[in-house]
Amino acid sequence: MAEKVVFVTGGTGGFGAALVHLLAGNGSKVGFSWLKNKKRACALEEAWPGRAEAVRADVSDFENARAMAKFISDKWGRLDALINCAGITRDGLLVKTSVSDWQEVMDVNLKGVFNTIRACLPLLIDSGGGHIINISSYSGVKGKKGQAAYSASKAALIGLTVGAAAELGQYGIRVNAVLPGYLPTGMGPAAGEAMEKAKQASMLGVLSFPEDAARIVAGLLETSSITGQVFPVESRVI
Repeated sequence: MAEKVVFVTGGTGGFGAALVHLLAGNGSKVGFSWLKNKKRACALEEAWPGRAEAVRADVSDFENARAMAKFISDKWGRLDALINCAGITRDGLLVKTSVSDWQEVMDVNLKGVFNTIRACLPLLIDSGGGHIINISSYSGVKGKKGQAAYSASKAALIGLTVGAAAELGQYGIRVNAVLPGYLPTGMGPAAGEAMEKAKQASMLGVLSFPEDAARIVAGLLETSSITGQVFPVESRVI
């Protein structure tokens, strides 16, 4: 992927930032979106001058996604890989989850991925194909108490991944999903009890490392015949 153009949504999150660092360090030109954490966005650009470029975008808004695609086109004129990493959670029991919280999670985690794929697809096709990697979750496969909205959004994302792979193969676009384990970054540390349970469920007794999951993503970008697949990056049985 040296000199290839990769775009990461949610690049200022814990896992998103790990992706930006790894991909830029491997020689890719990396664009990434941010929404609230301007400080980290600037730090990533400063860490990789000329390699990492930030754009503020709310992926839940299609016009923002179109502006993001235009940013990529104006900056590099091509796109080789799109990694959909932006995501939020509004944890709580289903009976206590408000309609607005449910909708917000769906708007970012599911609609946001649709928006970015839809907006970036012409650029990917014009570039001769490439990769789309959607970051789903273990919760999307097994479900989780207190995470009905998040689990539902990540489960739906797996369906979107397989459906998109079936449609986009004709353009040379590979679409896969990666399921990182429970990461001690971003949303993870905010839930101490859940973090401890994740350690106990691990066959190694540890949380997942964002760098490990990032390397799996980077490895997928080097492949040419893998699509429509779901890759757990876990130390527990899926």
